[in-house]
Amino acid sequence: MEVALLTNKKAHFNYEITDTFEAGLELLGTEVKSVRAGLGSLLGARIMPRGGEAYLVGATIPAFQLANASKDFDPDRNRRLLLTKKEIAILVEVEKEKGLTIVPISVYNKGRKLKIQIGIARGKKKFDKRQVLKKRESDRDIRREMKGGRG
Repeated sequence: MEVALLTNKKAHFNYEITDTFEAGLELLGTEVKSVRAGLGSLLGARIMPRGGEAYLVGATIPAFQLANASKDFDPDRNRRLLLTKKEIAILVEVEKEKGLTIVPISVYNKGRKLKIQIGIARGKKKFDKRQVLKKRESDRDIRREMKGGRG
């Protein structure tokens, strides 16, 4: 059973996700406890393939207990992703292509391990975002009318 511990709530709003990958996440012990407690943020984070490896950049994962964390602990440090060479090669090609980016979608438990779902995404235009907001608002109005009509 996979339960999302951290989610990037703006990912589906700001981007059109075309493809997804699952990757392992290399964390310190205090960071693992912190993520399992639901602390941390993926907002503004992205994935950068560099030198045959992929890194999570811009995510904030604090230490579980700051008093016990080492003095040089950085909650915004780059974290290595555990992917196959083939998947990293795909991400390198995606990064070269104009208009595409790689964003983290969620961090979740898979058994005892923490996994991160990453997506290949194309940025949405402003009018696309407006359409999403209009549709959400009209759906909310319809639900409100249906609920009020029965009683």
